[in-house]
Amino acid sequence: MSYIRDKKEELTGFQESAPYSPEIDVQCDFVMVYGTDDGMPERVKKFREKGYVVHLMTGSAWGQYQDYLYGKWDGRNHWDESQVQRDGQQILHGIDTPYMVPAVSFSDYLTERLKIAVDAGVEAIHLEEPEFWDRGGYSEAFKREYELYYREPWQPPHENVDVRYKASKLKAWLYSRTLSRMSASLKEYAMVKYGRVLRFYVPTHSLVNYTQWKIMSPEAALTDIPSVDGYIAQIWTGTSRSANVFEGVIRERTFETAYLEYGIMQELVKGTGRTMWFLHDPIEDTPSYTWENYRYNYLKTAVASLLHPAIHTYEICPWPTRVFKGRYPRVPKMGSGMGPGAELPETKAIPPSYATLLCSMVQLFGDMDQDEYAFEGVNSGVGVLMADSGLYQRSYPDGIVESRAVSEAVNKDLSEMTVKMHEGEDCSAESRALMEKVAADQNLTYAFIESGAFPNFFGMTLPLLKYGLPVRPVQLDNVRRFPGYLDDYATLILSYEYMKPEAPDINNGLAAWVRSGGTLIYIGDGTDPYHKVRGWWNTGKADYTNPAEHLFEMLDLGRTPADGIYPVGSGKVAVWNKAPAALCTTPAIAEEYRTFVKKILVENGQNWEYGNRLTLHRGPYLISAVMDESVTDEPAVFHGLFADMLENDYAICTEKTIRPDENAILFDFSKIEGESCRVVGCSARVFSLDCEENGFKMEVKGAGSIHAWLRIRLPKPVKAVKAVNEDGNEVKMGCVWDEQTRTVLLDYDSEAKAVTVTGSF
Repeated sequence: MSYIRDKKEELTGFQESAPYSPEIDVQCDFVMVYGTDDGMPERVKKFREKGYVVHLMTGSAWGQYQDYLYGKWDGRNHWDESQVQRDGQQILHGIDTPYMVPAVSFSDYLTERLKIAVDAGVEAIHLEEPEFWDRGGYSEAFKREYELYYREPWQPPHENVDVRYKASKLKAWLYSRTLSRMSASLKEYAMVKYGRVLRFYVPTHSLVNYTQWKIMSPEAALTDIPSVDGYIAQIWTGTSRSANVFEGVIRERTFETAYLEYGIMQELVKGTGRTMWFLHDPIEDTPSYTWENYRYNYLKTAVASLLHPAIHTYEICPWPTRVFKGRYPRVPKMGSGMGPGAELPETKAIPPSYATLLCSMVQLFGDMDQDEYAFEGVNSGVGVLMADSGLYQRSYPDGIVESRAVSEAVNKDLSEMTVKMHEGEDCSAESRALMEKVAADQNLTYAFIESGAFPNFFGMTLPLLKYGLPVRPVQLDNVRRFPGYLDDYATLILSYEYMKPEAPDINNGLAAWVRSGGTLIYIGDGTDPYHKVRGWWNTGKADYTNPAEHLFEMLDLGRTPADGIYPVGSGKVAVWNKAPAALCTTPAIAEEYRTFVKKILVENGQNWEYGNRLTLHRGPYLISAVMDESVTDEPAVFHGLFADMLENDYAICTEKTIRPDENAILFDFSKIEGESCRVVGCSARVFSLDCEENGFKMEVKGAGSIHAWLRIRLPKPVKAVKAVNEDGNEVKMGCVWDEQTRTVLLDYDSEAKAVTVTGSF
């Protein structure tokens, strides 16, 4: 029955460093106790006693590892393993907390430290955020690793593209080595000592975000580690509100960015049988926003995640203590200054309605394993290819951009406009003026490409997504890993201007896919300086200027085909010799690109009518997001019989209007016409629901300090209900019958105690 399941399914969970408290007892399935401090075993024990499956999470790149750094663990000082940037400054996550160069000894140290978690009985370990900053690579430890890996002396990464590319690739590999060693060792320890199968997961940001933020990390490469059982897609407001550029305007686009982030992360588990939990955060690490802002952006990410039906498991919250017991905003808002005399905002506890909504979403996410789903009005099958190698070329060495000052000036202008727009100031004209200058000057273009806006990727995706095409990021590296990996796609968009294929067989796979009927759209002008790195396409007997020339030759198009559409086997190839970063600089170029793609889709029989929304029917749920900056500013209007899942009481409506920049999750009663007894929505977990001739009975439990609501479908009208908690005390419970939907609406004040509800018909 919907919503009612065993916690051992581990569909929903949260991470927490604080002890158990009733306020965070939101009744998900599992808890990741955070950290390996002395209090960890007791926290594990307490959460297990409260009925949760218990995992452990800790950091892989940073943490409270001072005993290792200062030599207490093995007698050797390890501060030389801190990540260091060009000016000699250490890259820190906090006081005495550096980002680490993951040496072999560091892997051994973490392994020993995590054995106490295995001893405490956790069922899984999550080693989060394997991160090596792009600006790092200058520490003594990294120099050693470089010489050992490449069998040549270390060179400064800022000297040329080849050294920078190699250094970046090594940074990601070092964390692959660490995760492989640790996961294998800990699994062996658990099996040998306890006869227990330990699971090992990697919580990591998306490839979209790490590439945008310039952080090296193994992404698709994690697929090649057999002892890794899955991942958490660490996507939340803090990553998805990172500004990008669309039609010349720099601003936050939380929904669209989150949609693309979740999209690429599901590719890590496609066809592998591994688990992927999608993360959401009801607030974020930045404490300067209001509760209204947190709620607004949280729903953007939540809805974006639900538009990827291949995943139905979720981390529903990191740090629920800071959500349900925190007060915000805690510091002045962005751009207002934080010096002496700065006026601090008034802090507030979480609004009761938001607390109830979050508890409702926790239960909703547990009901997303739906067999039937379909996007409304769109036959897509369109993907944009990404690769781990895109991480390795996010910054240029000296000499590519005319001077560091030029690049810094472009980044400064973009950052200042982002702040102004976030505060409500209209800087669109100023932004477009800057983008026109960028488009006209190759030197500025290079500075723009290496900026945090990540224009190469967003230039190819946002003009399509904003007009209603549910385009999906696709992992290029998987072409060589899994036969038939591209079979779900009719059209793929590719550029080697911001990534490189790791081996020639990737091009062979793409060519075979085209000949079998696929359509490949290639965007690129060959100006990327990273085409000159020493790669398979220009070493040995190969003499290609860039890897695209090899691909075109495999497709019998010569090395440098002109703009056009070419038949190849049963498929076709469309070539547009244009830098992908240019596609986001002006409305005119974005429209030209959109028209180019639409023409190809129409010729292939793929339906794409321009629109401003994405709508997915997922089992009984209708999930929709209406976007601004689109072809129209008209609202979406849905008619039917619905329960609004984003209202505390699951309000019943027959018409729902969603305006641009809004989203909705609706329960569609037409999908359950044959069902007479089921949960429609609940902010307290329903453990059982039994309907008999004369009444019903159910067991529920919610978090402490919320007002809980439940809407239940029943075969007959309810005459009366009685609720008693686990202490034997009667609980005051409201009860309203709705004849149209044949549902009863119950509500009560939750105290993190089990409640038995009986009702008579």
